[in-house]
Amino acid sequence: MYHFLTNPPPFLFFTGKGGVGKTSLACASAVALCDIGKRVLLVSTDPASNVGQVFATEIGNRVTTIAAVPGLSALEIDPPAAAKAYRERIVGPVRGKLPESVVRSIEEQLSGACTTEIAAFDEFTTLLTDQTLLAEYDHIVFDTAPTGHTIRLLQLPGAWSEFLEQGKGDASCLGPLAGLEKQRSQYGEAVAALADAARTRLVLVARAQQSTLREVARTHEELAAIGLLNQQLVINGLFPEGAIGGDPLAMALWQREQQALAQMPQGIKGLAQDHIPLLATNLVGVDSLRLLLQPQDAGAQVSLATSAHLPAQPELSSLVDELAADGHGLIMLMGKGGVGKTTLAAAVAVELASRGLPVHLTTSDPAAHLSETLAASLPHLEVSRIDPHAETERYRAQVLATKGAALDEQGRALLEEDLRSPCTEEIAVFQAFSRIIREAGKRFVVMDTAPTGHTLLLLDATGAYHREIARQMGNKGLHFTTPMMQLQDPKQTKVLIVTLPEPTPVQEAANLQADLRRAGIEPWGWLINHSLQQAAVSSPLLQLRAERQLPHIEAVEQQHASRYAVVPLLAEEPVGPDALRRLCQYH
Repeated sequence: MYHFLTNPPPFLFFTGKGGVGKTSLACASAVALCDIGKRVLLVSTDPASNVGQVFATEIGNRVTTIAAVPGLSALEIDPPAAAKAYRERIVGPVRGKLPESVVRSIEEQLSGACTTEIAAFDEFTTLLTDQTLLAEYDHIVFDTAPTGHTIRLLQLPGAWSEFLEQGKGDASCLGPLAGLEKQRSQYGEAVAALADAARTRLVLVARAQQSTLREVARTHEELAAIGLLNQQLVINGLFPEGAIGGDPLAMALWQREQQALAQMPQGIKGLAQDHIPLLATNLVGVDSLRLLLQPQDAGAQVSLATSAHLPAQPELSSLVDELAADGHGLIMLMGKGGVGKTTLAAAVAVELASRGLPVHLTTSDPAAHLSETLAASLPHLEVSRIDPHAETERYRAQVLATKGAALDEQGRALLEEDLRSPCTEEIAVFQAFSRIIREAGKRFVVMDTAPTGHTLLLLDATGAYHREIARQMGNKGLHFTTPMMQLQDPKQTKVLIVTLPEPTPVQEAANLQADLRRAGIEPWGWLINHSLQQAAVSSPLLQLRAERQLPHIEAVEQQHASRYAVVPLLAEEPVGPDALRRLCQYH
């Protein structure tokens, strides 16, 4: 039995970035516990949840018995629906009484990731505190966990409504809390249950990739700082050494993963750790879930894959051809963490510069290897790096010195937590980027990280944009008044959404696209990274993975993107101009 399932407490939370396998692990763990005679309730709050599909049972927002597994029941919380109901509870009473523009502004404050998470937490608070449920089940397994930010928000003093009414918070994640006063005691109980090691274990799920492990280390520290100490680490989907065969790409992937594990951040090295191998099977159905947590003989995994590849896929260079025709402009790459935004931003910048076009690549990637590998070697390319931590601290200090100056201790505590929200870093980094954006009238500016549509709308609604830009632009004689107008103009700005050919990343990218459209920004194209379609792989495991990518590439082409390109998974790390150019032209 793996560490994370040894002597488990009543509550098991699986947390990690999209696409690392949280849902599969949560489902497999629930089955494993039922197999030893436990009664288990499996709860999914994943917007791309496929729990129903995994068990071939329609589940939805009600406790449903899973006939195929004695002792197992499941429940799917729909976070967007929960957030919508939650918004209505707060906005409904003021609709028609306040000006439409004010109502719209409140609705936007309640449209971010924080609201969705708090609304989902609102739903599963009941599950953490319902004594009847606890008597009925030995374990409740959750396939996602609240972030440290959300939990800290819920621990704050009870002055939310007053704080908001007096306008002490700006673009805010505190908005959602205005409707929560009634549940304060229940929330207190739920947070206490999370912090009690005898009742709750947090399973941090990661892949053996440096960016993902860095993210998990941050999550670990954030949760530990607020007393959630019962944590364990699972590295999921490790390429099995026995499945390499003579395949050079398989060998390179295995070596890359081993190196990431060897360089694991210090903070998570000491956690109890499990390694789960990559399977040559789709994790659908009870049998394949049981297989996930059983020791595997990697060499014995037989592939049923056909070598059916898609017809020739559009490559990145064809999209760069279109971009290059403009001669200049802002190119923004957006996407969830771990999908390869920074690498693809560098690839686009290098390809444009190698055609003799002037390019400024600006990145907020904490690993500053870009400047080292690029700047010295390409004549038309300038690389600048923005430090998100430094920019966020500067922005926080500025807000605390102005808005925070007249606040009492309680008000200041609320403002400080408000400034720890994910939106704050987006705003701070974007303010730093906005100093560079004006160059896009004369040359290409390629930006590797951009704020979500929600943050852009918040900035625009609060007027922070207009004030900041008016000050920065001075009398430069430019024709736009705010970056928002520039971002909404497809002639000036091209947004590229980066994703992976897997179900959760594609779903997350589709949600991001909807978010941008709400802000009046139409994404120009999609980049599907780490494709195996172009590789001549001999490893049965990689052949099967290539086949499993096909429906997700087709979904992007047919349902989501007006134009797209497929970027191959290379054996070598794409570092340096030559390797980056190979991402653009792989034939």
